[in-house]
Amino acid sequence: MNPLKQIIFELQEISVLIARAFLSIFSKPRYYTETVKRMDVIGVGSLPIILLTGFFTGGVLTLQSYPTLSYYGGQSQTGQLVAFTLIRELGPVLSALMVAGRIGSSISAELGSMVVSQQIDAMRAFGTDPVRKLVLPRLIALITMLPLLTVAADISGIIGGGVVASYIYNHDYNVFVSSARTGITIEDIIGGVIKPLFFGLIIGSIACYRGLSTSGGTVGVGRSTTSAVVQSSIVVIIVDFFLSRALQHVLGVNHI
Repeated sequence: MNPLKQIIFELQEISVLIARAFLSIFSKPRYYTETVKRMDVIGVGSLPIILLTGFFTGGVLTLQSYPTLSYYGGQSQTGQLVAFTLIRELGPVLSALMVAGRIGSSISAELGSMVVSQQIDAMRAFGTDPVRKLVLPRLIALITMLPLLTVAADISGIIGGGVVASYIYNHDYNVFVSSARTGITIEDIIGGVIKPLFFGLIIGSIACYRGLSTSGGTVGVGRSTTSAVVQSSIVVIIVDFFLSRALQHVLGVNHI
């Protein structure tokens, strides 16, 4: 199939999958237990790697920016630079990429294994809708938990930046935190929470689609898992650009 036609076809299939999943909210049965379980796996399970990533990202930002700011006499603004860089951009994107690698691959592999072992066909034979039972809880869990994980990454990153500034550059930690607090606006925070909502939907829908469209046995499961991680990561980065541009117009988050 022509690559452009393939992209359009997959986009159409993913859109149909999302629509089917969210339309099923309005009818029974509803799998609350499964949804809560997925929230625990995604949220609590991903928290350590998110905190670690955020902490060292904030530390690297301080490590790289402090000497330059100090050269121009602006070292007191290091906290502001680290905070709004994390909240606007790096926090949402890095959290999404970490979750795509950890959770996106898991979802695709799990659903792909169920397809090749004919468990999905068995569910349909017993009258259970796989989209309602398997896809919707994962989408809801990702959309709900990714913004919270992003906030955790932002906070961890600011702490990491403050620790590096304090222990490596002997910069007053209170000055760093004060600069971070005064340097960000409510618009920055709103924008930093809106992005993960879309990223969660992207990761979940692509991973579920790839898992449910698996073919070719166990080898196909590996291909689906790889495709889910790569495609969701690429789409997250592309969509981030357009979301950032849209948020600049809607919220006015275009100051430095």
